[in-house]
Amino acid sequence: MRILLLSEWFDPEPFYKGLGFAAKLMDIGHAVQVLTGFPNYPGGRLYDGYRMRPWMRETMDGVPIVRVPLYPSHDGSGVKRVATYASFAASAALIGGALTERPDVIYAYHPPGTVGLAAAWLSAAKRVPLVYDIQDMWPETLLASGMFGSRIGAGLVGNAMSMVYRAADRIIVLSPGFKRLLCSRGVPEHKIDVVYNWSPDETAASGPAVARAEEAQASHSGFEVLFAGNMGKAQGLDAVLEAAAIVSRTSTDVRFVFVGAGVEKDRLQARAQQLGLSNTEFRSAVSRDKMGVTLGQSNVLLVHLRDDPLFAATIPSKTQSYLMAGRPIIMAVRGEAARLVEKAKAGVACEPENPNDIAQAIVSLRAQSAEQRATMGECGRRFYWQNLSAEKGVLRIESALRSVLRTQDL
Repeated sequence: MRILLLSEWFDPEPFYKGLGFAAKLMDIGHAVQVLTGFPNYPGGRLYDGYRMRPWMRETMDGVPIVRVPLYPSHDGSGVKRVATYASFAASAALIGGALTERPDVIYAYHPPGTVGLAAAWLSAAKRVPLVYDIQDMWPETLLASGMFGSRIGAGLVGNAMSMVYRAADRIIVLSPGFKRLLCSRGVPEHKIDVVYNWSPDETAASGPAVARAEEAQASHSGFEVLFAGNMGKAQGLDAVLEAAAIVSRTSTDVRFVFVGAGVEKDRLQARAQQLGLSNTEFRSAVSRDKMGVTLGQSNVLLVHLRDDPLFAATIPSKTQSYLMAGRPIIMAVRGEAARLVEKAKAGVACEPENPNDIAQAIVSLRAQSAEQRATMGECGRRFYWQNLSAEKGVLRIESALRSVLRTQDL
């Protein structure tokens, strides 16, 4: 197959559904061309070696890439974020359409939802089928994350997304909950495939990396609870800080570590100081090749999202990396994510935005033996490789791509 992979974020680092994904498709015999923007995620500044221009061609690991201009911004401004999304969609549709060859199928990766508008346009202009991979629900995610406050605007976005769903020949979602949401919005069930995400950290999960992590864990004293990833409004981490205050009253050896960046990080650090927390630590984001060791040297890994109905249908992307790391997970997210961890027997679930429940979950895991926690971690790691690996996920997506070609031939 000749595949046009459309994604606003396709940066040099081989993160999930990026360069590694394209390379895997090429490894199994497909011709892939990528249409994307200039790399600027997550800081909103162009990577070294790039400058904004009308277009740019490059090849990375054998993957041909066409980059088109956009307005780069990933700060807390909703207006600037809309400008980023809209500028890429326009460039991809108008400039990218002229610069890319006609494929057999278009694969479009959402977020943001505006990618779908460009994908629908290109699908119609090039007269080829479209497979649309949805990683969050618009406008629900915009409302839940606080990026978007207008109900009228949300309705317009919802109408635009419905148009994209109708234009797509097949839709891929990351959880059964997302499938139910789409069906409730009128998308035919037979048109939707559930493909769980895989971890972007698989290359860092080698035996030596695991050994280094276990050695690092054994060398530090105390009990470390780690949150790794974006610190934004959707994560609702004030509740975790309040849980840290509760835990500090009875468990003096428990330490909360926050690794990453995000629009809320500075405020959360100030909040921790305001609460007088001596058991919290904020660290900078680490590179992909060090993430496996960072996760593995902690005793417990924490996932937390705001208590919003939308998030009960999703599975936070860090879940797969946490499972692969082989450490017990505290899943402070309702619904699909909690069910996945419970199915894997990889940790415990608790109520999001409930500091007492979060604290209780941490204290209960602290009270278990090291052997019990190790068993949880190993169950999670085994579940990941048996059910959620990149190898399995890529083959499922390839199957969805092939299915639309078969439909076209009928």
